[in-house]
Amino acid sequence: MKKSPFAEVSMQEIVHQIKGRQVALKKFPFLLRDEIIFPPQLNMEQSSSEKTAIYKSTLISGKKFIDLTSGFGIDAYYLSQNFDDIVLVEQNTELLKIVEHNWSVLNKKAKFINLKLENFLEQNKEVFDVTYLDPARRDSSKNKVFLLEDLSPNILEIQDHLLSISNKVVVKLSPLIDLKYLLSVLKNISRIDIIALKNEVKEVVVFLTHDEPEKVMCHCINLDSGESDFVFQLGNEEFVHSEYSEPERFIYLPNNSILKAGAFNLISERFSLKKLHPNTHIYTSTEKIEGFPGRVMEMEVIGNKQIKKKEQFNIISKNYPLKPDEIKKKYNLKDGGERYLIFTQSKKGKIILKSV
Repeated sequence: MKKSPFAEVSMQEIVHQIKGRQVALKKFPFLLRDEIIFPPQLNMEQSSSEKTAIYKSTLISGKKFIDLTSGFGIDAYYLSQNFDDIVLVEQNTELLKIVEHNWSVLNKKAKFINLKLENFLEQNKEVFDVTYLDPARRDSSKNKVFLLEDLSPNILEIQDHLLSISNKVVVKLSPLIDLKYLLSVLKNISRIDIIALKNEVKEVVVFLTHDEPEKVMCHCINLDSGESDFVFQLGNEEFVHSEYSEPERFIYLPNNSILKAGAFNLISERFSLKKLHPNTHIYTSTEKIEGFPGRVMEMEVIGNKQIKKKEQFNIISKNYPLKPDEIKKKYNLKDGGERYLIFTQSKKGKIILKSV
């Protein structure tokens, strides 16, 4: 590995491609084939995973599809599966060359346009069935508030133009984005999908339509979990109220896509569950409820004196003063195993739950 065996290829380029294959192995294994070229690591990190892209591809179809921020083209490759005419716009010349080469290897056809999005929109005369965008942060600053104004392109500035050239606009956004904020600044939202993969929220995807919809639906998805999607109308949460109870035999923890959506009372109503506390999004029932989108465990309330040192548990802390690492240190516990301890609060105060 000290010297390249190829005169025309440097060792640095070879290492770069090896690293690319390592990322692809986990994130987009469909690219693990001969002749595929990988771009710089940042471009791959910013790309959707194969699994989230496949999910999104099931939601759209038509004749003409355009990706205005194609990047490494993972989303475009899958989202365009149900379209006849495909256009990819990308301002990074070298990156677009790589995508064009890879699509040739994959026997996938498209029109590749090397322009800034704004310049393309100025020149474009076509109308598309679906327009897709994945805006990027303009800088690396980690602000607590995630705003559309911080993105390039700024969707707020071009949303009218986008809706004038497309029947449907699909925008991929960060999991950090606030849903109420989106509803207040974007026009004609018909649907918002919160996509988690193995209980980690990866994307918030917003669907805009040419005509103003009567309602906005939210779909909470947890891929690779076997759980059913949780679907509800945004705005209905405020009209629903939960009942409360001390812990009963079964304890329910909604998956993180539902928590991101803020459907704390709706999930309680939908599955006839009671909450432990207004600020503890943990639910309970005497009989086991099937089909719950999240973790279901049979548990009992214990006292802190019943916790023995050196025992092994998975620690969950919700609405509790101490974090899991602090709890493990305080009680001298080992991490892992199949048993769980939940440190939380009911309306009567702090409690500890142990899996049965």
